[in-house]
Amino acid sequence: MTVSMRSLLEAGVHFGHRTCDRNPKMEDYIFGNRNRVSIINLEKTLPMLKDALNMVSKVAANRGKVLFVGTKYAAQDVIREQAERCGMPYVNHRWLGGMLTNYKTVRQSIKRLKELEKMQEDGYFEKLIKKEALSLMRETEKLERSIGGIKHMGGLPDALFVIDVGNEKIAVKEAQRLGIPVVGIVDTNNNPDGIDYIVPGNDDAIRAINLYAGAAADVILEAKESIATETRIEEEAEAKKPAAKKPAAKKPAAKKAKADVEKAEPKAKAEPKAKAEPKAKAEPKAKAEPKAKAEPKAKAEPKAKAEPKAKAESKAKAASDAGDAAAGE
Repeated sequence: MTVSMRSLLEAGVHFGHRTCDRNPKMEDYIFGNRNRVSIINLEKTLPMLKDALNMVSKVAANRGKVLFVGTKYAAQDVIREQAERCGMPYVNHRWLGGMLTNYKTVRQSIKRLKELEKMQEDGYFEKLIKKEALSLMRETEKLERSIGGIKHMGGLPDALFVIDVGNEKIAVKEAQRLGIPVVGIVDTNNNPDGIDYIVPGNDDAIRAINLYAGAAADVILEAKESIATETRIEEEAEAKKPAAKKPAAKKPAAKKAKADVEKAEPKAKAEPKAKAEPKAKAEPKAKAEPKAKAEPKAKAEPKAKAEPKAKAESKAKAASDAGDAAAGE
């Protein structure tokens, strides 16, 4: 929902209370009077409403909780519908004293409400006698009316969005005490003191209340959508990171396999006994056969070949014969 000057005029935001009920502290936000009714200056309301919506959006963007408060009859249904639409807690029946400042006690009541709801879902009430079942059902309805809108809040809210700060004085005071920022729709008869984000405007017309609460719900939903988009983008990025890291993880595995192969190769290459087989391959005895091949004694036969003694003996014999012949002469 886009808030504009026209939408504010159509919703009747500019109509204040009677001039006799005017709070002097609201003079700065009043344009004039018409038929004894104060007219609110929408030129001031519009930027102030946008500032308040920006704050609500920031709270929702940080995953915070904005508590919608509107217990007056004209605001009850609108507050519940818009708060449920954007998934925020709300109080639309009656503000219990200490709902913020004494949240520990309220938490016990919330726990009791959840127990009763579970008992009802499980069919426990049907097993009881009519009087006991009726008593528990009444207790459940009472708790649901009072704290049903905050049973899923899970803790103190991060901001309050209040319709009619005059009617919700206790809620505003508790928020101030705890330092919780308050966005308040302030009519001409109310005191703006203590309101962190003042929105001057009509707090009685249902159309005006629907405009305020609807605009707040819209900015909260937009903030939640942006969170969901960012989360999805981050998840996709994280999913891509492992995919990019997988090849890098494969490299060490490949290196490891390569190293294993290299380690295995030296063993296979070395294998001197199997691969080299020096004894079988060289076979020095069988292949060279130095004794059989050379056979120095049989092949050379130095005695038979040279025969030095026989030749010398023949020479000596011839010489002795020649000597004997010469002596005989």
